[in-house]
Amino acid sequence: MSERLQPGDTAPAFTLPDADGNEVSLADHKGRKVIVYFYPAALTPGCTKQACDFTDNLDLLAGAGYDVIGVSPDKPEKLAKFREKENLKVTLVGDPEKETLEAYGAFGEKKLYGKTVTGVIRSTIVVDEDGKVEHAFYNVKATGHVAKILRDLSIEACPDAPDGAT
Repeated sequence: MSERLQPGDTAPAFTLPDADGNEVSLADHKGRKVIVYFYPAALTPGCTKQACDFTDNLDLLAGAGYDVIGVSPDKPEKLAKFREKENLKVTLVGDPEKETLEAYGAFGEKKLYGKTVTGVIRSTIVVDEDGKVEHAFYNVKATGHVAKILRDLSIEACPDAPDGAT
């Protein structure tokens, strides 16, 4: 099982294909904070909810200086379908070899319906402008997680946003 990252660790470098097959690297975001979230599979209910929550809050996060990258073991073609079907604005990258998932401690044993299985551990790592881990959240829930991140990062919702919007 891979080691979990801790605040202060150097975030592992990665270069992975996005939904269009273009390479996306963590290094491309140097000087900005990056929320790297790991999810099991595109086009599944929980992962869709999480990706939509990030998309709905993308302007708020960007305004606070954060970029968002979603990582799953999916191939670019499936990521493109996911993005189009759900009108997602977050950057989605695929890690079919699971090397980045493992480097971030987001792949290994987990409990699923009472059974121990090996798979993607839904996780979110916040990386600072210098490439260091600022926060590491593991075994997160798909629903409500983005709201929790906003609270943990002290990012305020717009006061003039419609009810329930951030």
